[in-house]
Amino acid sequence: MIENIKAAAGAGGTKNRHGYYLLSKFEILQCGDVEKLIKKRATQDEEPVYYVCIEDTYDVVKRAHTATGHGGRDRMAKEVNKKYANITREALEIFKSYCQECQKKRKRPKTKGVVVRPILTKEFASRAQVDLIDMQSMAQNSFKWIMVYQDHLTKFVILRALTSKRAAEVAHNLLDIFLLVGAPSILQSDNGSEFTAEVISELKLVWPRLVMVHGKPRHPQSQGSVERANGDIKDMLVAWMGDNNTNDWSVGIKFVQFQKNSRKIPVCILESNELHMLLCLDVKLKLD
Repeated sequence: MIENIKAAAGAGGTKNRHGYYLLSKFEILQCGDVEKLIKKRATQDEEPVYYVCIEDTYDVVKRAHTATGHGGRDRMAKEVNKKYANITREALEIFKSYCQECQKKRKRPKTKGVVVRPILTKEFASRAQVDLIDMQSMAQNSFKWIMVYQDHLTKFVILRALTSKRAAEVAHNLLDIFLLVGAPSILQSDNGSEFTAEVISELKLVWPRLVMVHGKPRHPQSQGSVERANGDIKDMLVAWMGDNNTNDWSVGIKFVQFQKNSRKIPVCILESNELHMLLCLDVKLKLD
């Protein structure tokens, strides 16, 4: 292909129709001593989008799959399309179907016969949820739990490794988060209102002027969706440990947090300029 493009470029005014087609669709980019085929750019300042040869396709797809936290076809496609022009969706589907880590993910039963109405929130950090993921079977040093803090409006997630599920330790980690992004007016947890009230009491010991009440999910059945969300975090974490050949999940949760928050936030929630500036989360996954 590269030789054909060179020939078309050197043909001057005698180019045939095929030559014009090649020059309108492709470019040759010199990378050191290597010539690479890229998609035709409108200007030289545009980022190049490469065409991948067959022998390199596997490595490209594997990097995209890992960077998206073992994401599905559409998330992988979005990732590879940033840099590559000829990776097909079929190739992505085939790779995912043979991924051992994806096959290890446990199948969680779907809740049937229950329609859960979401709790509507119109302001960032007005309502949030804190839950704990039990990691005692995979204890790392002194860490045995993962605290999952999530804003209801944006679904923005913050993960912290804990040594216990004591309210005092949860409150200590929440304080660090609240002083960074702001404290919600309502804090809820599927660990129960008593647990949440105890956490808030611990917070007020060091922040007496804090105004916060504990809430609870509108429907008890919503616990199933929370369990699935926490299960998704644990699956992503297990996949990260497998990819990086390590058991140190206390480090892995930082990457899982990044991957979770790099997903698109629905446009409908970006109603104010302040929120839009705060949530400029169109982060490019460049972990490879």
